Amino acid sequence: MALPYEIFVGLRYLRAKRRNRTISLNTVVSIAGITLGVAALIGTVGIMTGFKEDIQAKILGTTAHIIVQDRMKDGMSDYEPVTKQIETVPGVVAATPFVLKQVMLTTQTGVQGIVLRGIDPQREGLVTELAKNLSAGQLADLGRPVKIKQIPVDDPTGPMVETERPGIILGKELALRLGAFVGDTINVVSPPAGPVSAIGMVPKIRTFAVVALFQSGMYEYDSSLAYIDLAEAQKFFSMGQTVTGIEIKVADVFQATETARSVEQALGFAYGARDWMQMNRNLFSALKLEKTMMFLLLVLITIVASFNIVSTLTMIVTEKQKEIAILKAMGATRTSIRRIFMLNGLIIGLSGTAIGIPLGYAFLWLIQTFWTFDPTVYYISRIPVHVQAMDVLLVAGSAIAISFAATVYPSLQAAKLEPVAALRYE
Repeated sequence: MALPYEIFVGLRYLRAKRRNRTISLNTVVSIAGITLGVAALIGTVGIMTGFKEDIQAKILGTTAHIIVQDRMKDGMSDYEPVTKQIETVPGVVAATPFVLKQVMLTTQTGVQGIVLRGIDPQREGLVTELAKNLSAGQLADLGRPVKIKQIPVDDPTGPMVETERPGIILGKELALRLGAFVGDTINVVSPPAGPVSAIGMVPKIRTFAVVALFQSGMYEYDSSLAYIDLAEAQKFFSMGQTVTGIEIKVADVFQATETARSVEQALGFAYGARDWMQMNRNLFSALKLEKTMMFLLLVLITIVASFNIVSTLTMIVTEKQKEIAILKAMGATRTSIRRIFMLNGLIIGLSGTAIGIPLGYAFLWLIQTFWTFDPTVYYISRIPVHVQAMDVLLVAGSAIAISFAATVYPSLQAAKLEPVAALRYE
Protein backbone atom coordinates (compact mmCIF):
# COMPACT_ATOMS: atom_id res chain seq x y z
CA MET A 1 0.00 0.00 0.00
CA ALA A 2 1.51 3.32 -1.16
CA LEU A 3 1.79 6.06 1.44
CA PRO A 4 0.77 9.65 0.61
CA TYR A 5 3.59 11.66 -0.93
CA GLU A 6 3.14 14.37 1.73
CA ILE A 7 4.79 12.08 4.31
CA PHE A 8 7.94 11.58 2.22
CA VAL A 9 8.20 15.27 1.36
CA GLY A 10 7.69 16.26 5.01
CA LEU A 11 10.42 13.88 6.22
CA ARG A 12 12.87 15.25 3.62
CA TYR A 13 12.11 18.82 4.68
CA LEU A 14 13.10 18.03 8.28
CA ARG A 15 16.61 17.23 7.06
CA ALA A 16 18.39 20.38 5.95
CA LYS A 17 20.98 20.65 3.23
CA ARG A 18 24.65 20.79 4.10
CA ARG A 19 24.79 24.55 3.63
CA ASN A 20 22.11 25.08 6.29
CA ARG A 21 22.31 22.82 9.32
CA THR A 22 20.25 25.20 11.47
CA ILE A 23 16.99 23.49 10.52
CA SER A 24 18.28 20.08 11.58
CA LEU A 25 19.53 21.54 14.89
CA ASN A 26 16.19 23.23 15.50
CA THR A 27 14.41 19.97 14.80
CA VAL A 28 16.54 18.17 17.39
CA VAL A 29 15.98 20.99 19.91
CA SER A 30 12.22 20.85 19.31
CA ILE A 31 12.13 17.10 19.85
CA ALA A 32 14.28 17.47 23.00
CA GLY A 33 11.92 20.12 24.38
CA ILE A 34 8.87 17.91 23.87
CA THR A 35 10.77 14.96 25.37
CA LEU A 36 11.70 16.85 28.54
CA GLY A 37 8.18 18.21 28.91
CA VAL A 38 6.60 14.76 28.62
CA ALA A 39 9.17 13.17 30.96
CA ALA A 40 8.65 15.91 33.57
CA LEU A 41 4.87 15.49 33.38
CA ILE A 42 5.06 11.70 33.67
CA GLY A 43 7.43 11.95 36.66
CA THR A 44 5.47 14.60 38.53
CA VAL A 45 2.04 13.05 37.98
CA GLY A 46 3.36 9.60 38.93
CA ILE A 47 4.85 10.84 42.21
CA MET A 48 1.77 12.87 43.16
CA THR A 49 -0.54 9.95 42.37
CA GLY A 50 1.70 7.69 44.45
CA PHE A 51 1.58 10.04 47.45
CA LYS A 52 -2.19 10.39 47.15
CA GLU A 53 -2.72 6.63 47.08
CA ASP A 54 -0.26 6.13 49.94
CA ILE A 55 -2.16 8.64 52.11
CA GLN A 56 -5.44 7.07 51.05
CA ALA A 57 -4.22 3.59 52.04
CA LYS A 58 -3.07 4.85 55.45
CA ILE A 59 -6.38 6.61 56.11
CA LEU A 60 -8.42 3.55 55.08
CA GLY A 61 -6.16 1.34 57.18
CA THR A 62 -7.07 3.24 60.36
CA THR A 63 -10.60 4.52 59.77
CA ALA A 64 -13.69 2.77 58.45
CA HIS A 65 -15.00 3.21 54.91
CA ILE A 66 -18.43 4.36 56.15
CA ILE A 67 -19.68 5.71 59.49
CA VAL A 68 -23.36 5.38 60.46
CA GLN A 69 -24.83 7.56 63.24
CA ASP A 70 -28.27 8.39 64.61
CA ARG A 71 -29.52 11.74 63.29
CA MET A 72 -32.23 12.14 65.92
CA LYS A 73 -30.19 11.74 69.10
CA ASP A 74 -26.67 11.63 70.43
CA GLY A 75 -25.84 7.95 70.50
CA MET A 76 -27.31 4.69 69.28
CA SER A 77 -28.91 2.21 71.69
CA ASP A 78 -30.22 -0.43 69.26
CA TYR A 79 -26.87 -0.93 67.59
CA GLU A 80 -26.80 -4.73 67.46
CA PRO A 81 -29.97 -5.11 65.29
CA VAL A 82 -28.84 -2.16 63.19
CA THR A 83 -25.40 -3.74 62.70
CA LYS A 84 -26.97 -7.00 61.50
CA GLN A 85 -29.25 -5.08 59.13
CA ILE A 86 -26.30 -3.13 57.70
CA GLU A 87 -24.38 -6.35 57.00
CA THR A 88 -27.22 -7.46 54.68
CA VAL A 89 -26.80 -4.42 52.41
CA PRO A 90 -25.08 -5.31 49.09
CA GLY A 91 -21.46 -4.16 49.02
CA VAL A 92 -20.99 -4.25 52.82
CA VAL A 93 -18.27 -6.61 54.03
CA ALA A 94 -18.45 -6.11 57.81
CA ALA A 95 -19.75 -3.70 60.44
CA THR A 96 -18.98 -3.06 64.10
CA PRO A 97 -20.12 -0.52 66.75
CA PHE A 98 -17.74 2.03 68.26
CA VAL A 99 -17.55 4.77 70.88
CA LEU A 100 -15.73 8.04 70.18
CA LYS A 101 -14.88 10.57 72.90
CA GLN A 102 -12.24 13.20 73.67
CA VAL A 103 -10.22 12.64 76.84
CA MET A 104 -6.94 13.51 78.54
CA LEU A 105 -4.14 11.01 79.06
CA THR A 106 -1.75 11.61 81.93
CA THR A 107 1.46 9.95 83.04
CA GLN A 108 4.29 11.00 85.32
CA THR A 109 6.08 12.56 82.35
CA GLY A 110 3.32 14.16 80.28
CA VAL A 111 -0.28 15.12 79.58
CA GLN A 112 -1.97 14.88 76.19
CA GLY A 113 -5.47 15.48 74.87
CA ILE A 114 -6.55 12.72 72.49
CA VAL A 115 -9.47 11.01 70.78
CA LEU A 116 -10.40 7.76 72.52
CA ARG A 117 -12.18 5.05 70.55
CA GLY A 118 -14.03 2.18 72.17
CA ILE A 119 -13.99 -0.85 69.86
CA ASP A 120 -14.94 -4.51 69.82
CA PRO A 121 -11.61 -6.39 69.57
CA GLN A 122 -13.33 -9.39 67.99
CA ARG A 123 -14.87 -7.42 65.10
CA GLU A 124 -12.56 -4.42 64.66
CA GLY A 125 -10.08 -6.45 62.63
CA LEU A 126 -12.82 -7.18 60.09
CA VAL A 127 -13.46 -3.48 59.45
CA THR A 128 -10.09 -1.70 59.78
CA GLU A 129 -6.41 -2.60 59.49
CA LEU A 130 -5.70 -1.89 63.17
CA ALA A 131 -4.50 -5.44 63.86
CA LYS A 132 -1.99 -5.20 60.98
CA ASN A 133 -0.74 -1.78 62.11
CA LEU A 134 0.23 -2.97 65.61
CA SER A 135 3.96 -2.64 66.16
CA ALA A 136 3.80 -4.25 69.63
CA GLY A 137 1.18 -6.40 71.36
CA GLN A 138 -2.00 -7.95 69.98
CA LEU A 139 -5.51 -6.63 69.39
CA ALA A 140 -7.05 -9.52 71.35
CA ASP A 141 -5.26 -8.30 74.50
CA LEU A 142 -7.58 -5.28 74.53
CA GLY A 143 -10.51 -7.35 75.75
CA ARG A 144 -8.64 -9.08 78.60
CA PRO A 145 -7.86 -7.49 81.99
CA VAL A 146 -4.17 -6.93 82.61
CA LYS A 147 -2.67 -7.96 85.95
CA ILE A 148 -0.22 -5.40 87.28
CA LYS A 149 1.58 -4.93 90.57
CA GLN A 150 1.35 -1.55 92.29
CA ILE A 151 1.69 0.06 95.70
CA PRO A 152 -1.65 0.17 97.58
CA VAL A 153 -3.10 3.67 97.94
CA ASP A 154 -4.20 3.20 101.55
CA ASP A 155 -0.80 1.82 102.64
CA PRO A 156 2.08 3.29 100.62
CA THR A 157 4.66 1.56 102.83
CA GLY A 158 3.10 -1.87 102.46
CA PRO A 159 4.00 -4.59 99.95
CA MET A 160 2.92 -4.32 96.33
CA VAL A 161 -0.40 -5.91 95.46
CA GLU A 162 -1.62 -7.40 92.21
CA THR A 163 -4.56 -5.64 90.58
CA GLU A 164 -6.38 -5.91 87.26
CA ARG A 165 -6.58 -2.99 84.83
CA PRO A 166 -8.33 -2.72 81.45
CA GLY A 167 -6.11 -2.47 78.41
CA ILE A 168 -5.48 0.46 76.10
CA ILE A 169 -3.73 0.73 72.71
CA LEU A 170 -1.73 3.89 71.99
CA GLY A 171 -0.33 5.40 68.81
CA LYS A 172 3.45 5.19 68.60
CA GLU A 173 3.95 8.96 68.58
CA LEU A 174 1.51 9.35 71.46
CA ALA A 175 3.39 6.74 73.48
CA LEU A 176 6.68 8.57 72.87
CA ARG A 177 5.16 11.86 74.03
CA LEU A 178 3.77 10.35 77.22
CA GLY A 179 6.66 8.01 77.88
CA ALA A 180 4.28 5.06 78.19
CA PHE A 181 4.95 1.73 76.52
CA VAL A 182 3.62 -1.82 76.65
CA GLY A 183 3.24 -2.88 80.28
CA ASP A 184 3.06 0.67 81.67
CA THR A 185 -0.04 2.23 83.21
CA ILE A 186 -1.70 5.43 82.10
CA ASN A 187 -4.54 7.55 83.52
CA VAL A 188 -7.53 8.45 81.36
CA VAL A 189 -9.32 11.63 82.43
CA SER A 190 -12.81 12.40 81.12
CA PRO A 191 -13.72 16.01 82.04
CA PRO A 192 -17.39 15.96 80.93
CA ALA A 193 -18.33 12.75 82.73
CA GLY A 194 -18.07 12.62 86.49
CA PRO A 195 -20.05 12.86 89.69
CA VAL A 196 -21.40 16.24 90.73
CA SER A 197 -20.08 17.38 94.10
CA ALA A 198 -20.21 20.53 96.18
CA ILE A 199 -17.32 21.99 94.18
CA GLY A 200 -18.91 21.19 90.82
CA MET A 201 -18.14 18.60 88.18
CA VAL A 202 -15.37 16.23 89.24
CA PRO A 203 -13.36 14.68 86.38
CA LYS A 204 -13.63 10.94 86.06
CA ILE A 205 -10.25 9.20 86.16
CA ARG A 206 -9.40 5.59 85.51
CA THR A 207 -6.11 3.75 85.16
CA PHE A 208 -5.45 1.62 82.08
CA ALA A 209 -2.56 -0.65 81.16
CA VAL A 210 -0.88 -0.25 77.77
CA VAL A 211 -1.22 -3.59 75.94
CA ALA A 212 -0.17 -2.60 72.41
CA LEU A 213 1.14 0.21 70.18
CA PHE A 214 0.04 0.94 66.63
CA GLN A 215 1.72 2.80 63.78
CA SER A 216 -0.50 3.79 60.87
CA GLY A 217 2.00 6.04 59.11
CA MET A 218 -0.25 9.09 59.56
CA TYR A 219 1.18 11.43 62.18
CA GLU A 220 -2.28 12.82 62.98
CA TYR A 221 -3.52 9.36 63.98
CA ASP A 222 -0.37 8.10 65.66
CA SER A 223 -0.15 11.16 67.91
CA SER A 224 -3.78 11.67 68.92
CA LEU A 225 -5.62 8.34 68.87
CA ALA A 226 -6.04 5.54 71.42
CA TYR A 227 -8.26 2.45 71.66
CA ILE A 228 -10.00 0.70 74.58
CA ASP A 229 -12.52 -2.12 74.77
CA LEU A 230 -16.09 -1.19 73.82
CA ALA A 231 -17.60 -2.40 77.10
CA GLU A 232 -14.98 -0.48 79.10
CA ALA A 233 -15.72 2.67 77.10
CA GLN A 234 -19.46 2.38 77.75
CA LYS A 235 -18.77 1.88 81.45
CA PHE A 236 -16.21 4.68 81.72
CA PHE A 237 -18.37 7.26 79.94
CA SER A 238 -21.58 6.07 81.70
CA MET A 239 -23.22 5.34 78.35
CA GLY A 240 -25.04 2.19 79.38
CA GLN A 241 -25.85 0.13 76.25
CA THR A 242 -25.31 3.08 73.89
CA VAL A 243 -22.60 3.60 71.27
CA THR A 244 -21.54 6.58 69.16
CA GLY A 245 -22.15 4.84 65.86
CA ILE A 246 -21.33 1.92 63.57
CA GLU A 247 -18.30 1.68 61.30
CA ILE A 248 -18.53 -0.23 58.04
CA LYS A 249 -16.12 -1.86 55.61
CA VAL A 250 -17.20 -2.09 51.95
CA ALA A 251 -16.03 -4.31 49.12
CA ASP A 252 -15.14 -1.43 46.78
CA VAL A 253 -13.83 1.73 48.44
CA PHE A 254 -14.52 3.78 45.31
CA GLN A 255 -18.20 2.79 45.48
CA ALA A 256 -18.46 3.79 49.14
CA THR A 257 -20.70 6.77 48.36
CA GLU A 258 -23.26 4.58 46.58
CA THR A 259 -23.07 1.96 49.35
CA ALA A 260 -23.62 4.67 51.98
CA ARG A 261 -26.79 5.78 50.20
CA SER A 262 -27.97 2.15 50.11
CA VAL A 263 -27.34 1.86 53.86
CA GLU A 264 -29.38 5.01 54.52
CA GLN A 265 -32.25 3.66 52.44
CA ALA A 266 -32.15 0.35 54.30
CA LEU A 267 -32.10 1.96 57.76
CA GLY A 268 -34.47 4.86 57.14
CA PHE A 269 -34.29 8.61 57.66
CA ALA A 270 -33.28 8.36 61.32
CA TYR A 271 -29.78 7.19 60.39
CA GLY A 272 -27.13 9.01 58.40
CA ALA A 273 -24.11 7.49 56.67
CA ARG A 274 -20.87 9.27 55.72
CA ASP A 275 -18.22 7.68 53.54
CA TRP A 276 -14.45 8.12 53.82
CA MET A 277 -14.32 10.61 50.94
CA GLN A 278 -16.79 12.91 52.71
CA MET A 279 -14.92 12.66 56.01
CA ASN A 280 -11.60 13.54 54.34
CA ARG A 281 -12.94 15.84 51.63
CA ASN A 282 -10.61 18.75 52.42
CA LEU A 283 -7.47 16.63 52.22
CA PHE A 284 -8.30 14.86 48.95
CA SER A 285 -9.65 18.04 47.36
CA ALA A 286 -6.35 19.77 48.16
CA LEU A 287 -4.35 16.87 46.71
CA LYS A 288 -6.47 16.86 43.55
CA LEU A 289 -6.10 20.62 43.11
CA GLU A 290 -2.34 20.41 43.67
CA LYS A 291 -2.00 17.65 41.08
CA THR A 292 -4.06 19.62 38.55
CA MET A 293 -2.07 22.83 39.06
CA MET A 294 1.26 21.00 38.79
CA PHE A 295 0.07 19.41 35.55
CA LEU A 296 -0.91 22.80 34.11
CA LEU A 297 2.37 24.41 35.17
CA LEU A 298 4.47 21.63 33.66
CA VAL A 299 2.48 21.79 30.43
CA LEU A 300 4.19 25.18 30.01
CA ILE A 301 7.42 23.26 29.30
CA THR A 302 5.74 21.62 26.34
CA ILE A 303 4.27 24.95 25.22
CA VAL A 304 7.73 26.53 25.30
CA ALA A 305 9.02 23.62 23.22
CA SER A 306 6.22 24.25 20.70
CA PHE A 307 7.73 27.66 19.92
CA ASN A 308 10.77 25.80 18.62
CA ILE A 309 8.43 23.87 16.31
CA VAL A 310 7.00 27.16 15.01
CA SER A 311 10.46 28.56 14.35
CA THR A 312 11.66 25.33 12.73
CA LEU A 313 8.70 25.13 10.36
CA THR A 314 8.93 28.84 9.55
CA MET A 315 12.57 28.39 8.58
CA ILE A 316 11.65 25.38 6.45
CA VAL A 317 8.96 27.39 4.66
CA THR A 318 11.44 30.20 4.01
CA GLU A 319 14.13 27.87 2.69
CA LYS A 320 11.80 25.65 0.65
CA GLN A 321 9.87 28.38 -1.16
CA LYS A 322 11.13 27.20 -4.57
CA GLU A 323 10.26 23.55 -3.84
CA ILE A 324 6.80 24.55 -2.57
CA ALA A 325 6.22 26.61 -5.72
CA ILE A 326 7.27 23.67 -7.92
CA LEU A 327 4.90 21.35 -6.04
CA LYS A 328 2.02 23.77 -6.52
CA ALA A 329 2.91 24.19 -10.18
CA MET A 330 2.79 20.40 -10.56
CA GLY A 331 -0.75 20.34 -9.14
CA ALA A 332 -0.33 20.16 -5.36
CA THR A 333 -3.26 21.81 -3.61
CA ARG A 334 -3.16 24.18 -0.65
CA THR A 335 -4.51 21.34 1.50
CA SER A 336 -1.60 19.12 0.49
CA ILE A 337 0.94 21.84 1.31
CA ARG A 338 -0.68 22.44 4.71
CA ARG A 339 -0.67 18.69 5.32
CA ILE A 340 3.08 18.47 4.62
CA PHE A 341 3.99 20.99 7.32
CA MET A 342 1.40 19.77 9.79
CA LEU A 343 2.89 16.30 9.41
CA ASN A 344 6.31 17.80 10.17
CA GLY A 345 5.02 19.18 13.47
CA LEU A 346 3.24 15.93 14.32
CA ILE A 347 6.40 13.95 13.60
CA ILE A 348 8.31 16.18 16.03
CA GLY A 349 5.57 15.85 18.66
CA LEU A 350 5.24 12.08 18.25
CA SER A 351 9.03 11.60 18.38
CA GLY A 352 9.34 13.70 21.54
CA THR A 353 6.41 11.91 23.17
CA ALA A 354 7.72 8.46 22.25
CA ILE A 355 11.09 9.25 23.81
CA GLY A 356 9.68 11.21 26.78
CA ILE A 357 7.36 8.50 28.11
CA PRO A 358 10.07 5.84 28.70
CA LEU A 359 12.39 8.60 29.95
CA GLY A 360 9.74 9.59 32.52
CA TYR A 361 9.39 5.95 33.61
CA ALA A 362 13.18 5.67 33.91
CA PHE A 363 13.27 8.81 36.06
CA LEU A 364 10.59 7.39 38.38
CA TRP A 365 12.47 4.09 38.63
CA LEU A 366 15.66 5.88 39.63
CA ILE A 367 13.78 7.99 42.21
CA GLN A 368 12.03 4.98 43.74
CA THR A 369 15.15 2.78 43.71
CA PHE A 370 17.93 5.05 44.87
CA TRP A 371 16.24 7.88 46.83
CA THR A 372 15.63 6.57 50.34
CA PHE A 373 14.43 8.23 53.55
CA ASP A 374 14.73 7.59 57.25
CA PRO A 375 11.36 5.92 58.08
CA THR A 376 11.57 7.08 61.70
CA VAL A 377 11.42 10.68 60.47
CA TYR A 378 9.34 10.58 57.28
CA TYR A 379 7.22 7.43 57.90
CA ILE A 380 8.21 6.22 54.43
CA SER A 381 11.45 4.63 53.28
CA ARG A 382 10.98 5.41 49.57
CA ILE A 383 8.96 7.83 47.48
CA PRO A 384 5.66 6.18 46.51
CA VAL A 385 5.16 6.08 42.74
CA HIS A 386 2.18 5.01 40.67
CA VAL A 387 1.65 5.89 37.02
CA GLN A 388 -1.90 5.47 35.79
CA ALA A 389 -2.63 4.67 32.15
CA MET A 390 -5.12 7.55 31.94
CA ASP A 391 -2.44 10.01 33.10
CA VAL A 392 -0.02 8.75 30.44
CA LEU A 393 -2.69 9.13 27.75
CA LEU A 394 -3.49 12.64 28.99
CA VAL A 395 0.18 13.68 28.94
CA ALA A 396 0.78 12.16 25.49
CA GLY A 397 -2.40 13.69 24.10
CA SER A 398 -1.51 17.13 25.47
CA ALA A 399 1.99 17.03 23.97
CA ILE A 400 0.75 15.91 20.56
CA ALA A 401 -2.09 18.46 20.56
CA ILE A 402 0.29 21.31 21.44
CA SER A 403 2.71 20.16 18.73
CA PHE A 404 -0.09 20.09 16.19
CA ALA A 405 -1.31 23.56 17.22
CA ALA A 406 2.21 24.90 16.64
CA THR A 407 2.02 23.86 12.97
CA VAL A 408 -1.08 25.89 12.10
CA TYR A 409 0.57 29.26 11.36
CA PRO A 410 3.61 28.00 9.35
CA SER A 411 1.44 25.60 7.32
CA LEU A 412 -1.02 28.39 6.45
CA GLN A 413 1.85 30.62 5.35
CA ALA A 414 3.23 27.84 3.15
CA ALA A 415 -0.20 27.21 1.60
CA LYS A 416 -0.58 30.91 0.73
CA LEU A 417 2.67 30.97 -1.26
CA GLU A 418 2.10 31.79 -4.94
CA PRO A 419 4.24 29.82 -7.45
CA VAL A 420 4.79 32.87 -9.73
CA ALA A 421 6.14 35.00 -6.86
CA ALA A 422 8.46 32.25 -5.65
CA LEU A 423 9.86 31.40 -9.13
CA ARG A 424 10.09 34.94 -10.49
CA TYR A 425 13.83 35.30 -9.98
CA GLU A 426 14.81 31.67 -10.62
